[in-house]
Amino acid sequence: MATVKDTAGLMTGVTGFETTRQPPLPPVGRHNPAIRAELDQVLAMPTDYILDDSHKTAAAARSLFAEEFAGPGGSRPWCNAAGSSARRQPATKSAGRKTALSIAEEQALFLRYNYARYRVATIMGRYAGRHLTAKVAAELLWWHKQSLAVRDQIIKANLPLVLAMAKRTRLANADYMELISEGNMALLRSVEKFDCTRGFKFSTYACRAILKSFSRVAMRASRYRGRFPTEFDPTLEKSTYQEELRETHEADCVDELRGIISQNSANLNEVEVKVLQARFALGQVEGAPGDGPKTLEQVGLLIGVTKERVRQIQNRALDKLRAKLQDDFLAA
Repeated sequence: MATVKDTAGLMTGVTGFETTRQPPLPPVGRHNPAIRAELDQVLAMPTDYILDDSHKTAAAARSLFAEEFAGPGGSRPWCNAAGSSARRQPATKSAGRKTALSIAEEQALFLRYNYARYRVATIMGRYAGRHLTAKVAAELLWWHKQSLAVRDQIIKANLPLVLAMAKRTRLANADYMELISEGNMALLRSVEKFDCTRGFKFSTYACRAILKSFSRVAMRASRYRGRFPTEFDPTLEKSTYQEELRETHEADCVDELRGIISQNSANLNEVEVKVLQARFALGQVEGAPGDGPKTLEQVGLLIGVTKERVRQIQNRALDKLRAKLQDDFLAA
């Protein structure tokens, strides 16, 4: 048993593969841009696989992928194509019920998976730097799709393992959904690296990888908690300090103006005081309805003049207040 990684440019001149009765291959050519894009994606990916001695035999493809090689009329299930140990297993399982894979079924799936990746790597190595013909490109895509299909079977059968371990793992600072996400990624990596010929269950190998991924989540959560010891509070995102400071300053200014008007330290006449109090709600004005600020027209009706005259009186009174404030500021 040997592990081969990034085999582009290797495995040149491999022989012994079965070339008769190949399964139907999809058309590949310049007229099919979707398949062309898929082919470019496959060629850009590094190919890892775990090589078994049985993969080099001429009957490996037919024995592992018997149903696919049998064509549309084939009736043999995949588990009968892995050898004598797999043939003794039941051909079917009760529909609609999820059951764990046996060791023989896991071995058959992983042998299929690594053989499909082995064929992809072999084709890529044989034609490294050379133009792929339509037939070779179609064969490459077919074996790549077979590897993905078998990998999906393995992952779907072992997804409950991630959920069960996430529920049993008690990490106070770790988010449950983040544990699930990291556990699923660890499961995917475990499928890539698992060697089925050593006699262990895949769950035994995957559990350690999943637990390590949970540990990484816990470490990240611990570092984050050290930097941000409190939970996220949306009310703390926007500070109201400037608004509160401005409101306090405005209240102080209003109080100061009321003091100037009440003491008449700006030498305002009676009409000017009445106009300022009515316009800016700085005090009670006899005969004025309500307590809020009044418009120029309302103040004009109150004192018996036009609104333009009210504007002139207001501006003259504001000039006196401004001069008083400037004098106080310079004196301070």
